[in-house]
Amino acid sequence: MRKHMMIALLLAMSILASPVYAEAQNEGNGTVLTSLHNQILVLQAQVVALVKAHTNTAFALQIETSASAESTAVHNPNRKIVIFSAGISEDARESSLRAVEASSLHTLPSVNGRVIIVPNAQAAEKLMLDASIKAVYDDVLVTKLDYMSGKPSSSGGSGSTMQKTPWGVARIEAPSVWTVAEGLGVKVAIVDTGIARKHKDLAVVGGRNIIANSDNWNDDNGHGSHVAGIVAALNNTTGVVGVAPKVSLYAVKVLDASGSGYLSNVILGIEWAVQNGAKVINMSLGASENIAVMQDAVRVAKSAGVTIVVAAGNTGGSVMYPAAYPEVIAVSAADTADTLTSWSNRGAEIDLSAPGNAIESTYKNGGYATFSGTSMAAPHVAGVAALLYTRALGAYDVNGNNAWDPGEIQTKLQDTATDLGVAGRDDMYGYGLVNARRAAE
Repeated sequence: MRKHMMIALLLAMSILASPVYAEAQNEGNGTVLTSLHNQILVLQAQVVALVKAHTNTAFALQIETSASAESTAVHNPNRKIVIFSAGISEDARESSLRAVEASSLHTLPSVNGRVIIVPNAQAAEKLMLDASIKAVYDDVLVTKLDYMSGKPSSSGGSGSTMQKTPWGVARIEAPSVWTVAEGLGVKVAIVDTGIARKHKDLAVVGGRNIIANSDNWNDDNGHGSHVAGIVAALNNTTGVVGVAPKVSLYAVKVLDASGSGYLSNVILGIEWAVQNGAKVINMSLGASENIAVMQDAVRVAKSAGVTIVVAAGNTGGSVMYPAAYPEVIAVSAADTADTLTSWSNRGAEIDLSAPGNAIESTYKNGGYATFSGTSMAAPHVAGVAALLYTRALGAYDVNGNNAWDPGEIQTKLQDTATDLGVAGRDDMYGYGLVNARRAAE
């Protein structure tokens, strides 16, 4: 047994140490990383099976739990989200989990849940029959939603050190409002792969690495940095400029170097953003599965006063989750001709459209890059939402509390959008292309 375990472990280590793995991590190549992580998961399963056969289940589960906590690029079918019934004590919760030899990873306060590892499918089935448990969900993988990426560069634009305004920022007329609104002090959380820590065009106030449970929110993929720049790249003399260059930017890392992450980490990221006073959350990520607990999490965040903007997806099909939920602003992607891109998802859930094709922005390691995707469209809307938070409400103060609420923000964005496609709201552009000038008037 020891010989077989050593071979499996050495093979896993060799994959992690390989030049292919290092290159894929550096370039954020999710396809290659997922393939390599799948190979590691197979080797991990072999080790666990050997330990179970020759020692004990508890030790094997410890190995499985440890590996699952570190690797988020591969779905572990034994990782579950458990939602407890109301009024269940902590002792009763622990008892239910011990009864099936489940190991607890995280608590999810906003949804009365917990992230666990079960030893097998039978254990999950037993939990579903437990009266103290309301629901058991697969902890599915969520991925970044960029459709196409160009070659990163060390400087903005085509190599020039002069600041340029990306076409998307110009198209939604953001520069025309900077004399009266730049988003000063509005807290915007980018729930993504992190944000580049040392970038001359990004001023990040703080953040959290949800995956590692640490303060190291640095971006090892590049996607989150790109999204952050669209929202808030600084208005200086270099690189690019974002829609709302003076917001307070927060990096919430829930996706790993491959651009993938567990749904539970996204929920934890939303919770962290709410607890730290975010007014706008951008999520350029999604999953094809409709997991009810995801909607519960965004519902709680919206009720706390947070405007949530989400990318619709890039398959050309139906809107992904969480963009499909009514509690969020779902964004499709348009090109330079104000035409919906062929790959942008569409449907009755679309609220707004925004520029999403060939968008220049900031990137990891202090660089810049051009990406396409609804991932790039959503932060244009998030940036305009942030601008709105610094403007007077006027007739949009529906509840009379003299403060912007998420519903009021969404209504103003929709009322002031540039209508595209058929007259009025449609399934391709929603209420139209977001327009910063008209929104901030």
